[in-house]
Amino acid sequence: MNPALRLPAAAVRTAGAISPHAGAAVAMPFFAHVAKPRPVHADDAPTMSLARRRRVRIPGIGRRGVDVVVYEWGSGPRTVVLSHGWLGRASQFSALVRELVAEGYRVVSFDGPAHGDSDGRHMYLVDWLDVFAELQQRHGRFDAIVGHSFGGLAALVGVAGGVDAARVVTISTLADADELLRQFQRRLGLSDAVTARLRERFAARYFAGDPDPFAWLSAVRRPLPAEMPLLALHDEGDRYVSFGESERVVSANPGARLVPTLGLGHNRILAADGVLDAVVEFVTADAAHVARAPLPGASAPAGHRGARVAQVAGSRA
Repeated sequence: MNPALRLPAAAVRTAGAISPHAGAAVAMPFFAHVAKPRPVHADDAPTMSLARRRRVRIPGIGRRGVDVVVYEWGSGPRTVVLSHGWLGRASQFSALVRELVAEGYRVVSFDGPAHGDSDGRHMYLVDWLDVFAELQQRHGRFDAIVGHSFGGLAALVGVAGGVDAARVVTISTLADADELLRQFQRRLGLSDAVTARLRERFAARYFAGDPDPFAWLSAVRRPLPAEMPLLALHDEGDRYVSFGESERVVSANPGARLVPTLGLGHNRILAADGVLDAVVEFVTADAAHVARAPLPGASAPAGHRGARVAQVAGSRA
């Protein structure tokens, strides 16, 4: 367990022994809390130094307003948005930024609330959706959204909910918001009863009046519009988000392609040459053929693990 979670976990379990409601009340402040932001990796700093930076104001999880830092590279009418994951930051996409700018795209990314250089200490998926809305207002239709991990789920939920994008790429994505809750349960060792009460408390506080917000915060229960091109990449040995999450997403979106990798884990995958090649080819492909065009390392349908034809490897840590 992360040392920072030991004390909260003990407090939640102690309260949970009294009652599931008490345990959920103690756990609630920690569920959407974000630890200290990761620093910019030295390899990513030169690319970040070239970005045009600005701040945008979004409501934030508490709906009291929070400033988010947005980064932009390149120019022109074609825009690709890059959406980082939990405990991530925009700089993790530096290798992909360079590839897409070289292809003539305007590339836009951001540090979500409580991440990178943005303000705040708490966040949730709706914050990513608010950022997408701000970026859409400024740039119009996106040629693509590329999302990593939690940011991949946000991209899927956003496009399913009306964000105007020509195609979606997910890398190491989660399939639904319930998986976030399951991960939190495992990290803190919560009982099923406490977790169920936490789910109810969270929904009531941040989605008042919505009988089941987790239904639409799901790429499985609420798939992308028909014919929407989707490329999903995921490492089979990912220790943070199970490969099965991307299999669930692809199963719910019949036109999607799944590209498995080996040995890249959850974060190194973002800078692997083969992954970059697959993403760039997918994003730059003609829209009329993107769903059918052969991709480097395209896999067999979900479930046919023995039919793997991609073993993308090689990247810096």
